[in-house]
Amino acid sequence: MYFLDGQLAKQIVNRTMKIIGHNINVMNKYGVIMGSGEPHRIGEVHEGALLAISQQRTVEISRASEDTLQGVKAGINLPLHYKGDIIGVIGITGEPTELGHYGELLKMTAEIIVEQANFIEQAQWQSRQKEELIIELIKADGPFSAHQRSWASQLNIDLEAPRVAAIIQVQTDEEETSANSMLKQILHLLENPSRGNLVAMTSMTELVILKPAFLDGKAWDAELESERIDQLIARLPDELRSRLKISLGHFFPQPQQINRSYQTALETLAIGQQMQPSQSKYLYEDYSLLVLLSALKDNWRGQELMAPYQSLIDADKNGQLTKTLTTYLQHFGDLQQCASALFIHRNTLRYRLDKIEAITGSNLQQLDGLLQLYLGQVLLE
Repeated sequence: MYFLDGQLAKQIVNRTMKIIGHNINVMNKYGVIMGSGEPHRIGEVHEGALLAISQQRTVEISRASEDTLQGVKAGINLPLHYKGDIIGVIGITGEPTELGHYGELLKMTAEIIVEQANFIEQAQWQSRQKEELIIELIKADGPFSAHQRSWASQLNIDLEAPRVAAIIQVQTDEEETSANSMLKQILHLLENPSRGNLVAMTSMTELVILKPAFLDGKAWDAELESERIDQLIARLPDELRSRLKISLGHFFPQPQQINRSYQTALETLAIGQQMQPSQSKYLYEDYSLLVLLSALKDNWRGQELMAPYQSLIDADKNGQLTKTLTTYLQHFGDLQQCASALFIHRNTLRYRLDKIEAITGSNLQQLDGLLQLYLGQVLLE
């Protein structure tokens, strides 16, 4: 059952009074005036409307009989219907004999306004529900709940469809309303055509997109998805493109792991902006090791991993030894190539490596010692 409220009644009055030069009243299903060209009458009970509702017919009131009913002036009162139910009454003030040709026209106009308002309200409700579901999916962990499945079914969303998360962020030093306006432009582009994207605003400056993972209908292809992101960026105005950051998370084959995809997109965005601030697009595949290790940084295990490399940084005042280690790692322990890259003698390189081992307590001739220094460097830098 749909109910008339004051805002919609006012809208009907304003729009229909432009059609004719007579006062219009809109009453709810209880006969209370909700909107009127004579605002002082709002809130009064209109007995003519009560008659129209109870008898389910048009009620005409002449000037001669207007004093016999409470809150009534001469005019025509027509029941308003929505999906077969009477939801209120529209009244036209004036002599009924002069208003007959207006009645059905205004009734039809008012009912169209009600239908439009209900359609917009339902669309807005569905959009809010979809956003809330998306946000719940990216925050939840584990199998989908019965509630989530029912919720998705009502919104015609297939939770079993393979998806991958992407994040779009607008960089701004101005008011957030500016960024929000830009995000709405992007949202429009993503939904026209939608290509099955599920999109939600997670903040005034950020969108999350749960994208269908199989663009070719068969398998996940990160390169193909990267090309699709390039196409989106190309559709954007120059001003917006220069302030946009997009990250694409990792694809997990289990649909209920979409929250993990979102987490990898978040971490890819953070790491990508730190390492390549001038870029607009960041892909998980380009930063996968850093993303996987990022959770260790503030963990005691991460602290232990970083300890040997941290001791090297503390002891290496001019940065010579850390540069030597970086080059050594880049050349996979090949002494000759490393020495050549550093423009030093091989014996000098051996001396520096011995100092690194003494400071860090790591054996560079063993994989676990070398690996710990490499991971410590990754985590710290």
